[in-house]
Amino acid sequence: MSAVLVFDLETIPDASGLRRAWPDLPSEAQAWSDIELVNFATQQREALTGRAFLPLQFQKVVAIGCLFRHQTSSAEVLRLRCLGSAEESESNLIRDFFRIIDKYAPQIVTWNGSGFDLPVLHYRALIHGVSAPRYWDLGDEDRDFKFNNYISRYHQRHTDLMDLLSLYNGRAVASLDQIALLCGFPGKQGMSGAQVWPAYLEGRVEEIRHYCLTDVLNTWLVWCRFQHMRGMYSLERYEDEITLAKQMISEQSDARWGDFLAAWNGH
Repeated sequence: MSAVLVFDLETIPDASGLRRAWPDLPSEAQAWSDIELVNFATQQREALTGRAFLPLQFQKVVAIGCLFRHQTSSAEVLRLRCLGSAEESESNLIRDFFRIIDKYAPQIVTWNGSGFDLPVLHYRALIHGVSAPRYWDLGDEDRDFKFNNYISRYHQRHTDLMDLLSLYNGRAVASLDQIALLCGFPGKQGMSGAQVWPAYLEGRVEEIRHYCLTDVLNTWLVWCRFQHMRGMYSLERYEDEITLAKQMISEQSDARWGDFLAAWNGH
């Protein structure tokens, strides 16, 4: 089987970026705290668009959660972890992510990765000067990438499940949480995206990282169901993948995974 990488980002407002590039900042803004600056920018944004969420180029990555699934000659491998540590710099997190792409060229699976996660990584990698030649290859280095690469929307080297299941129709998109719950999976646990910035200010980065991983795992479970739906996984293979995921969760030392498993078994 080809390697599969499911990933998800958690981000916070980039205060230093706002100081450099947010339009029409008052002169006194350079003396503001990060919180004051972010509040100013989000209030402006909400007044302009009706949403306080800042543009993607002003989203700073604080967690990259990954699930890596592949087979070796001797084992079935399913690994779930956040890259780096809670104190890792954004640039190192992004470099680590693209190193995985460069080394394994896995199939990437996301939920709304085309609309959020990957564009954020594009902008932030550009800002930090991160090289990602394998990811950006359109066939110049590897001919296979001409016909199936990470960039083209309708290729499968990156599958955005939200985009694909909605038939690329913005009016038909659904949330990961709702689809996961409807499929009998646990859904979001303990936090929502809107709570990441307040949690970060309180120093709860490990909690953010755990929340990120629950989104990754829900995405993986939906992916397995999708693979069965389209005939890529037999029922036996699908059930084996679910069993493997439950086994992996049961072996986690963090007690919060017990809550995830209990929520799953309760459906």
